[in-house]
Amino acid sequence: MTALIDLLAELFSYSFIVRAMIVGVLVALCSALLGVTLVLKRYSMIGDGLSHVGFGTLAISMSLNLAPLRVAIPVMLLAAFVLLRVSENSKIKGDAAIALISSSSLAIGVIVVSLTTGMNTDVCNYMFGSILAMSRGDVYLSVTVAALVLILYVLSYNRIFAVTFDENFARGTGIKAGRYNALIAFLTAMVIVVGMRMMGALLISSLIIFPALTSMRVFSSFKRVVICSAVLSVVCFFVGIILSFALSTPVGASIVIINLAAFCLFWAAEKLGLRA
Repeated sequence: MTALIDLLAELFSYSFIVRAMIVGVLVALCSALLGVTLVLKRYSMIGDGLSHVGFGTLAISMSLNLAPLRVAIPVMLLAAFVLLRVSENSKIKGDAAIALISSSSLAIGVIVVSLTTGMNTDVCNYMFGSILAMSRGDVYLSVTVAALVLILYVLSYNRIFAVTFDENFARGTGIKAGRYNALIAFLTAMVIVVGMRMMGALLISSLIIFPALTSMRVFSSFKRVVICSAVLSVVCFFVGIILSFALSTPVGASIVIINLAAFCLFWAAEKLGLRA
């Protein structure tokens, strides 16, 4: 116990760790809340698609010496809108549209990187994540975006719930389902932008998918799944950060491994009949 306390004291003595904790908790919380809706609507891979779009955008902005995150946010919002429109109104449906756009964006990003800066440290940070890369400006931007996401989610909770479970019924009651589908996609895009700095473009979608899938192993009601996902995501983030610091492993990968372990535990609980 004493060793753990000493480890935590050392951990919080570094300012970059404190910045990472602040951003990480907010990103983990937002990702978990949105993830429940995305998984239930069978649209969970939108996170993966948008993260690849984000990498392509960041690669181009860095090659032009522009502020990566400030460029990525409007581009990601546009990408979320395009993904929705292509999926809903085209012959290219759902996962196929996501795969098409994400693979194209990733290829563009790799080509731009290879022709300009090469695979340098900044590019690797965005691909695989790095808490050392979190500047004070990144923290301010991330906190602002996360606060906006949480406020909009809470204010729209009832309508998001209705659209998630029965979109036709929601339309029948006067809810503009298309508008709330767009809201969900836009909020997801913003969370991915701020989370890529820490988790990396290749791992950020795991924060969206894992907590929701894990909670659904034990809980059956939407509200309980949402609450459990939020708590579980934050806890897994904390444990992942501690594990990364103690073992000198990559942060993003450590957090994903902890989420995987939590999923296995909840899956075992489900098999034992422990459902609520």
